[in-house]
Amino acid sequence: MTSRPALTDPWELAGLRLPNRVLLAPLAGIGNWFVRLQAARHGAGMAYSEMVSSFAIHYGNERTLTELLRVHPDEGPTALQLFGQDPEVMKSAAAYVAEHVPQVDVIDLNMGCPVPKVCKTGAGAAMLKDPDTAVAVARAAREGSGKPVTVKLRSGSVPGDRTSGIELSHRLVEEAGVSAITFHPRSAKVHHKGVPDYDLAAELVASLPVPVILTGGMQSVEEVQAAYEHTGAAAVMLARGSLGNPWLFEQLLGLRSGDPETDEILTEWHWILDRAEEHLGSERGGRYLRKFHPWYVERLDAGKDLHTLMQQTSSVAEARAAIDAYAASLLAA
Repeated sequence: MTSRPALTDPWELAGLRLPNRVLLAPLAGIGNWFVRLQAARHGAGMAYSEMVSSFAIHYGNERTLTELLRVHPDEGPTALQLFGQDPEVMKSAAAYVAEHVPQVDVIDLNMGCPVPKVCKTGAGAAMLKDPDTAVAVARAAREGSGKPVTVKLRSGSVPGDRTSGIELSHRLVEEAGVSAITFHPRSAKVHHKGVPDYDLAAELVASLPVPVILTGGMQSVEEVQAAYEHTGAAAVMLARGSLGNPWLFEQLLGLRSGDPETDEILTEWHWILDRAEEHLGSERGGRYLRKFHPWYVERLDAGKDLHTLMQQTSSVAEARAAIDAYAASLLAA
């Protein structure tokens, strides 16, 4: 019996050699360059960007081109996730990325986002109901970019649908030349609720001739390892479980055994503040970071008062001062 590769083992994705099998998922509204860089610092074998509109790239939206397409030179292997339902627009956007953001190694396509404002345009998880368009979009991305294309999708549109995602995966590989499938074995309808169908993921792994990357429902080391072994996936992709917890990458890769100490968490939190200020400036960065603060407050088990205070900060400078005051209170206790 052949043993499974370890999560620490290198592997190849369309000729791209990745150092391990633990990846950072595309996190909508979160996965900018410094979040990806953070994952890389803690050992992630590859990081995916937040989803970016192919239309915004095609029509030259300034914020998209200057902020969402930014890649830091130290990120390591990087995938840029695009979404959109128009093949010609996707081809144009993918070509732009290939020409202007050469650090991007892989183009990933979002065909799994369940958010209504995305689905109502025919993009995201809506593509499960329109496989012909999905195939055309994937083919256009590959032709436009000349880069490997991967697709992230769900098992189906509604609970009980165990065929849409499987069938579309095969068509994307056979007809569009997709290099890998990232599979979230929950329906779009349930978002992140319910138990992922890892048996279905195992069926896809067994039947698909390209790598399957598993995502969804993995919050702890034990859950990740169990799902990886059960499904036979080529790699795992950490999403919500890594928010405010980049140390999960290290734990899965055998780089640490325990949870981070308080000083490590505070240092990491400050690192995030510094990068957000570099990216957006103090005021915009301060507002943007309000979605980040709860992860670190919870990891520190710091309670409601600090959570409330952090949500009231309006700049990176204010956030930094609040964290420093909290750290000082710990020392004085």
